[in-house]
Amino acid sequence: MKTKILNVVFDNVLPQQAVTEALSFLDDEGPRVIFTPNPEMVMLARKDDEFASFLNSADLIIPDGIGIVYASRLTANKIAQRVPGIELLLDIFDSVKDTNCSFYFLGAAPGVADAAAVKMQEKFPGLNICGSHHGYFGEDEDAAIIAEINTAKPDIVLVGLGFPRQEKWIFQYKNQIDAKIFIGVGGSFDVLSGKLRRAPKFFQKLGLEWLFRLLRQPSRLWRQRVLAKFMLLVIYKKIRGEL
Repeated sequence: MKTKILNVVFDNVLPQQAVTEALSFLDDEGPRVIFTPNPEMVMLARKDDEFASFLNSADLIIPDGIGIVYASRLTANKIAQRVPGIELLLDIFDSVKDTNCSFYFLGAAPGVADAAAVKMQEKFPGLNICGSHHGYFGEDEDAAIIAEINTAKPDIVLVGLGFPRQEKWIFQYKNQIDAKIFIGVGGSFDVLSGKLRRAPKFFQKLGLEWLFRLLRQPSRLWRQRVLAKFMLLVIYKKIRGEL
């Protein structure tokens, strides 16, 4: 089942369904793409047609962000719960830790993806992470990075370059990389490496991870304004009968 929020179409899936569908892509020829849009990404998609087309062309579009769930309640196909991208990754790692499935980590500041790889292999013994590279590179280095990834031969490439760069990078190069699945992971490497602390369970259960991040990083206040604009726009569209 699909749920359209403004101009982005989400897969209305529960967490375990998302994991099952994601792992089913390993049986395909590929490449398959998974994105986890939040309200900020949906708002950008309204202004950037190319970005919107990339999001909607993904094979699995996960509702990451409590704002997406709230907005869906104004549509005919309500989303039961959010599927945090970080939890999707952890569940995938846990599911394949004793298999030959391999990962490549691309993104974040120098050293962060490497640290995330070490932490995840400690957390999930047997997890196969075949390579990593930071996200501080220019277009002139793309060819070398693609060659490095292909040499590593991962099944799944996690791309944490921030939006919209990661989505555009994936769609530009997915057919040049011999991998089955690409997942846009945003700032997940910072959390996986321990550089950033995730919100306590209390905040997670209430859908208030955004508040925890805001309390720890007041500079994010300007970004939270986008969430308010998003909800007001969804309500306006609902009143006008455009949802």
